[in-house]
Amino acid sequence: MGPTARPYSRPVTHDGAPSLFSANKPASAGFVTVALERSIDAAGGGFSYSVPAALAGLAVGQRVTVPLGRGNKPVSGWVVDASDTPDPAVKRYKPVLALSDDGPPLPDELVTLARWIAGYYCCPLGMVFGTMMPAAVKRATGRRMRERVRAVALGDDAALKLSPLQSGLHAAALADGGWLDPRDLADRAGAKTQGPIKQLLAKGLLESKRVAVVESDLDLRAQKEAAHADTRPPLMDSQRAAVDAVTAKLDAGFGVHLLHGITGSGKTEVYLRVIAALAEADEATAAAEPAGVIVLVPEIALTPQTVGRFIARFGETVAVLHSGLTAAQRNAQWGRIRAGGARIVVGARSAVFAPLPKVGLIVVDEEHEGSYKQDQLPRYHARDVAVRRAQLVGCPVLLGSATPSLESFAHATAGRYALHRLPDRVPGARLPEVEVVDLQRERQERKGVHLLSRRLEALIASNHAAGGQAVLLLNRRGYANYIACPDHRCGWMMRCHHCDVTMVYHRRLHGERGLPAGGVVRCHHCQAEQMLERVCPESGHNTTIFGLGTQRVEEEIARKFPQLKLARMDADTMRSAADYRRVLDAFGAGETDLLLGTQMIAKGLDVENVRLVGVVSADTALNLPDFRASERTFQLIAQVAGRAGRGRHRGRVVVQTFSPDDPAITRAAAHDFEGFAAAEMESRAGVGL
Repeated sequence: MGPTARPYSRPVTHDGAPSLFSANKPASAGFVTVALERSIDAAGGGFSYSVPAALAGLAVGQRVTVPLGRGNKPVSGWVVDASDTPDPAVKRYKPVLALSDDGPPLPDELVTLARWIAGYYCCPLGMVFGTMMPAAVKRATGRRMRERVRAVALGDDAALKLSPLQSGLHAAALADGGWLDPRDLADRAGAKTQGPIKQLLAKGLLESKRVAVVESDLDLRAQKEAAHADTRPPLMDSQRAAVDAVTAKLDAGFGVHLLHGITGSGKTEVYLRVIAALAEADEATAAAEPAGVIVLVPEIALTPQTVGRFIARFGETVAVLHSGLTAAQRNAQWGRIRAGGARIVVGARSAVFAPLPKVGLIVVDEEHEGSYKQDQLPRYHARDVAVRRAQLVGCPVLLGSATPSLESFAHATAGRYALHRLPDRVPGARLPEVEVVDLQRERQERKGVHLLSRRLEALIASNHAAGGQAVLLLNRRGYANYIACPDHRCGWMMRCHHCDVTMVYHRRLHGERGLPAGGVVRCHHCQAEQMLERVCPESGHNTTIFGLGTQRVEEEIARKFPQLKLARMDADTMRSAADYRRVLDAFGAGETDLLLGTQMIAKGLDVENVRLVGVVSADTALNLPDFRASERTFQLIAQVAGRAGRGRHRGRVVVQTFSPDDPAITRAAAHDFEGFAAAEMESRAGVGL
């Protein structure tokens, strides 16, 4: 067995023409190239195998089991090429052992997309395919064998005596014409038991078979409860212009549209209208295969309202893919999409690989978000992969954000992307007032250690007295982010034994789950845990902890404002999708007065009674050794500020910082994205970035 010599496809720019790819090519004559789901990078992306007669008809994009190595260990892989003739360079072919997945092959463009990702992000091709298909699908989680029945037509000379109930059951099955769950058939005809169905089977008027089905308890209809009422509000002029411009290009092939709308300007409604227009166009032309839509959101567990609005608008044609689903639910949703049972897929990063038979539009909401970047192999960026997939199928991409990434904004201002602006909030809502508090001056004028300024404390109290809710952001979890020796001559600092980064102290507050009574020290890079070292191993002095995190802020708020009902959202408290729903539902219902959290609360939060937003420290990312530090600081402040003032009360935002004159902070306070972008791009150009 030897590798073929087919190279990866080379990377392309986003403004290139759609690439051509062949249809799922059957391997009828019997030779295939298989990319193994291993960290093995063969030349051409795979190894050559022969196809036995029992598996004749294998197609590119199907998952198979093949032998590997001298021990012929069975491993899984993907067919990436097929040939009628053997490769002269291969001395001996081993046969494909079995078909690992009996579903239809991956769509053509996903196979081509996988090759591009492997080359562009320097990752073995088989690992890319392994990422495309969820583990739950590979393991067939939730798959069960169940009985299905189908009607057999009565002959002209049939003289069977049927009861009214039996006749009704047979007529219902005959009208449907397909294979039905006996329970659904009984419900449809009003039968209380399945006895009449068994009688029809005995008389030969129904036939049955055993089929494999995936069962899950996911009911997407329940998501409607989290949505705004589907009232289809009238569009503002800017919204209407954006909808018309994108809709006019739905049949024009590949193109990228950047929707730059301030927070609360109605970007989601633009997405919904464009998707509806695509569906209407398919209905008007009676398309044999309706075009599907992929909608990417940065963290789906935090956006139940967005998901609910899509389901409320488009009903059962919506599928959801994200890590908050159980394995069986994920398998069931993937199967629906693959079989063509869902036309709209809403999901997080990996939903960009949804196996829709035909893609007509891809939407990337909050396209600037760092969570779209995968932090393990393959280290792809979902926004860029979405653009590449759209390029392959020849459909438009709609990117949306109040604070676009400078890469996307530069493409738009240069004319490579179409730019659509939403400069105003929807009627009845105004941008909040933002004031900056200089923590250096605060420290000089106030004794003691205080995480909240006098101004922010006063506004929290007055806001609560007026019946408003508040959001506090600190993009750093834990209690304190440094454990060190107090003797400056020693210089010892507690670091992770595995990756040498500073450890973070997590204290147990209010019986917090998973923490011992004395707390624990964690590495936020590799998640290693250690007990707190009370004594410096170098000098023998008692160690000290300093710095701040969400736990420490929570402790101070509870001490200064005991009357407030407080909730904290960070990676330590949000362990499952149920935790997100519980906290967000309580906050949305007004049962929580103040929500404290990390960057996860800066997006997807639409609560009309939020009148105050506080940024505890705007400096957490500002001084990091990263050329995007200023951009990310601006985005974070602007996004969290946008949570305030979405109702009839105008919001107020307080930004605490030691760098009150930094352009990222002053421009964010002025809601001036375009001014910040112009200055930042000019400074980057000066250093060649």
